[in-house]
Amino acid sequence: MKLLISIAAVASIMASDALADTYKWVTYKPQGAGDAQAITTQWFADQFAERTGGKHEIEIFWGGSVAKTREIPETLAAGVGDFGDVVTPYFPDLLPLNNAIGFYIPQPMDSLGVGEAMEEWHARYPQFSEELAEQNLHAVGFRPLESYGLLCTKPVRSLDDMKGLRIRSYGFAYPALIEAMGAIPVSISTADAYEALQRSVIDCTPIGPALARGWKYDEVAKYYIEAPFGASFGHIIAMNLDSYNAMDDETRAVIDQLGHDYLLEYSRELDEDATRVRELWKGDLGVEVMEFPAGELEALVADERVQAVREEWIEKAEARDVPVDDIVEKLTF
Repeated sequence: MKLLISIAAVASIMASDALADTYKWVTYKPQGAGDAQAITTQWFADQFAERTGGKHEIEIFWGGSVAKTREIPETLAAGVGDFGDVVTPYFPDLLPLNNAIGFYIPQPMDSLGVGEAMEEWHARYPQFSEELAEQNLHAVGFRPLESYGLLCTKPVRSLDDMKGLRIRSYGFAYPALIEAMGAIPVSISTADAYEALQRSVIDCTPIGPALARGWKYDEVAKYYIEAPFGASFGHIIAMNLDSYNAMDDETRAVIDQLGHDYLLEYSRELDEDATRVRELWKGDLGVEVMEFPAGELEALVADERVQAVREEWIEKAEARDVPVDDIVEKLTF
């Protein structure tokens, strides 16, 4: 009798396992990175398994093993993965609405504020989700970057000190803003910026403390200027739209809530990481943190080059019948 019960129990477990769904998460991030993104990606997977009572789980494919950074939207759309990290600024033509913040630097929101703004815009304006749906994607969460300043190889205390500096540039707003500051925008990838700073190809790069430490830029650039750029928007935690729609109502509700909870957990980890880095800077790393006159940078928003970039986004949004007034209000000082 005991043997029959044991066999029945094993069969039950095997049947349960067979019914469980395993979703694939594709990311370029190495598992051992130890930063807020890596830590909270694992947190999301663990929470998903826990909140579904083990009925479903997520297997993470780390370090670009399935798709590199720029390949992830297409990989997800094709159903090769179910979840993935879409680095929004890399796809400005594909996702202009979801790149709104990339057109508005400097802007006044911090990391959590940016994430909450993205949640609000997706809830209020269906065009944001529709833009993703056209690529067979659905946003389940948002991962904003930290508030940015400038990490430089020389001290910068005012706009006068920026004249002629070569500053790493990318996206829409930064090239125009850097030119308005009297500096020279230089297009350099994130991966190449360490060597560019080390070899004086560039003098500064926009970045936050956590990312600066993560990429070890602070080994070769020892001045961090608190330029009030605000937080940049970074990543959409996206799902293959077909995978999302195929979920039962209960599982979909778990995902929807988990996406919001993720933003709070990620923001907490990011703040802790940035605080830790600032302490390291005061000690052995010897990075000097310098104040910058906020009013000087904010005044540059009126520059015609900066305004032209903002008008470009407004035109793109209005072309899709998005009411822009409330969005623009959040993005301006």
